[in-house]
Amino acid sequence: MKKFDNLFLVGCVLMATLLSSCGGSGNKEEESAKEEEAQAMEMKEEERVSPLEKSVGKVGDKTLSVQYGAPSVNGRQIWGNLESYGEVWRTGANEATFVEISDDVTVEGKPLPAGKYSIFTVPMKEGDWTVIFNSEWNLEHGHYQYKEEHDVLRVNVTPEWLDENQEVLKITVEDPGLVIRWEKLRLPIAVQ
Repeated sequence: MKKFDNLFLVGCVLMATLLSSCGGSGNKEEESAKEEEAQAMEMKEEERVSPLEKSVGKVGDKTLSVQYGAPSVNGRQIWGNLESYGEVWRTGANEATFVEISDDVTVEGKPLPAGKYSIFTVPMKEGDWTVIFNSEWNLEHGHYQYKEEHDVLRVNVTPEWLDENQEVLKITVEDPGLVIRWEKLRLPIAVQ
C-alpha cells in the first residue's frame, strides 16, 4: 500500500507540473530553462578541482588574453611523472588552454596571425620545449582531442628552472609575451 501511495504522489506532482506548464507562455518556459542551465553551469564551475583562470595584457600595442584550467601541484612530482616528457600536454587542466591575439604577432620570431588558438606544450627532460599553437581552440577535453594536422605554429622555448615553487599553474601576459609557471618551471614565450 505504501508503494501505491508513493506512486500516486509522484503522479500527482507530475500532473500538476504538466498542467501548470500548459497554462504559461513559451517565454516563461524558455526563461526557466535558461535559469536552470545557468544554475547548472554555476554548479559545474563550483565543482572544478582546477579553477578556470584568465589573464589579459598587452604586448606592445597588441592585446593577448589567455584562458586555462589552473591545477595545483598538491605534493605531486609534475615533470616527468604527472606530465610526461616527450608527450603533448594541454598546458593546463580540463579543456584546452587557449589564447586570443588581437593582431598579427611573431612568436619566438615566427609569424602568427591574429585569432584564437589552443596552446599545447611538449615538455622535455633536457633542452628546449615545444610550444604549439593549434587552430582548434575550443576543445572540451584538451590533449585527448588534439590533432597535429591543425597546428598553425610550433616553436622551441628554453625552460628556466627556479628554486621557488609555483603551487598553482599560472599563465600571464607579461614580458617577454606569455609566461607559464608551475612547480619549479618558468617558460617564457617571446611574443612581439
